[in-house]
Amino acid sequence: MNDTLVSPPAIETLADLLHRLGDIPLERIRFRPSPGTATEQDVLEAKAQTGRLCELVDGVLVEKPLGYYESRLVMVLGFFLEAYLEDNALGIVLGESGPTRMEPGLVRMSDVAFYSWKHFPNRLLPPGSFLTQAPDLAVEILSPGNTEREMERKRAEYFAGGSRLVWQVYPASRRVRVYKSVDAFVELTEEDTLDGETVLPGFTLSIRRWFERAGQRSADASK
Repeated sequence: MNDTLVSPPAIETLADLLHRLGDIPLERIRFRPSPGTATEQDVLEAKAQTGRLCELVDGVLVEKPLGYYESRLVMVLGFFLEAYLEDNALGIVLGESGPTRMEPGLVRMSDVAFYSWKHFPNRLLPPGSFLTQAPDLAVEILSPGNTEREMERKRAEYFAGGSRLVWQVYPASRRVRVYKSVDAFVELTEEDTLDGETVLPGFTLSIRRWFERAGQRSADASK
C-alpha cells in the first residue's frame, strides 16, 4: 500500500461495510444514526449525550475502544511530551478526545497527537470543534477491540494527510511500532527508547519508564 488514498468500492452488504472499516467488532458500530448517514455533528452529539468517543468513517459512527489503562498511557505520554514542549515550544499536544477532520466526512481521534505550530499562523488555534490537519505525530494505543486492518487504514489516512511519524503501541507486550510510512516500521520493546526524530528533535523516552510510570496491570489481556 502507498500513502495515497484511493476511492474504495461501493458498500452493498454488511460484510462490505465491516471490511471497509477494518473488520472491527460489530459492537463498535453505532446504528443511531443509521450507518452511512452519520455526520460530524453526530460525533459531537455522541460525546455530549452518551459520553462515547466516536470517529466518523464513511458516514458511520465507530466507537473508540479505549479502556482505562490505555487512557492512563495517554496521560503519561502527554505528561512527558508537555515537559519537553515546556523547553521546546514547537507545537501542541491533544489527547484521545481531540477530533481531526482528515477530509470531508472522515473524522479521526488519535490517542495522542502532536501538531507543529507551523499549521497555525501566528500560533493562533482555530475556532470550532475540529482541527483540519493530520497530526505531525499520531500515537495509537491498541485496545482489544482494534484490528490490524483498521490500523492499516488509519496509518494510510495519517500519512496521506501529512503525518510524518506514527507510533502504534501494544500495551500487554510493551511494544511500540514506529512508522515513517504506511507499512514500514521498526519494532521497539521496553529495552528501547522512543525518539522524536525530526518531528520532536531531542525528545526521547524510555519505553520502560513510560510503562512503569503508568503502572503495572495484573492479568493483562490487551494487545
